[in-house]
Amino acid sequence: MKARFEADGDVIVITGGANGIGRAVAVAAAKAGAKVVICDVDAAAMASAKAEHESIDIENMDVGNRDAVIAAFARIERDYGRVDGLICAAAIQPRRLVHEMAPDEWRRVMAINLDGVVWCYQAVINGMIARRRGSIVAFTSGLAHQGWPEASAYAATKAALIAFTKSAAKEVAQHRVKFNLISPGVIDTLQYRAANVGADHERWLASTGVGSPDDVVGPLLFLLSDAGTMTASLLSRDLAYAAEKPGHA
Repeated sequence: MKARFEADGDVIVITGGANGIGRAVAVAAAKAGAKVVICDVDAAAMASAKAEHESIDIENMDVGNRDAVIAAFARIERDYGRVDGLICAAAIQPRRLVHEMAPDEWRRVMAINLDGVVWCYQAVINGMIARRRGSIVAFTSGLAHQGWPEASAYAATKAALIAFTKSAAKEVAQHRVKFNLISPGVIDTLQYRAANVGADHERWLASTGVGSPDDVVGPLLFLLSDAGTMTASLLSRDLAYAAEKPGHA
């Protein structure tokens, strides 16, 4: 069965959208007809992503700064009229033994990976409630359940997001606003490469496999779409499984 997504002018905001999975879904959503706003702090990568499609716009945003988040979303709502979909892909993953991690580094991981999702949620939710339409997707990870050496801060935020999303989703379900999680599996991104060198990379290859950002696009578009009639749910890709390319038997 083939799936075709039609965005029909929907406004989709993607934090951390300049690279990796965020960028891949930004381009796909734009090609499907959405107006896409990428929010990131990597100016060069944002400019490169913007050049990929005329329906992609960019907004500098540090999701760890609540005031900046609220102001940026106010500009987006003013310029585009609404936000129909939000993908919270911004995250950092420093690798360090937790007993050697400085307090400021720990707090920064919490600020980006956890607080950043909360601030973005707060920035869009009232408009979605008023319109009785909207879909929000946050990212968790298999590390939330199994943990990983030198990834305590990252894993802690991803575990916390499960509880936050499932709880917040139940607060707004009556307004027909969806809030779901995706656990995309091990995906070959710049962040993954920085955090998994040598033996770690070989271990992932031999166990779950390592997918590409494009492999996650379909599940994300599904969660944003009207077909994704689910909320407070976690969609998990536990084993790398690439979509077959057109023309292959």
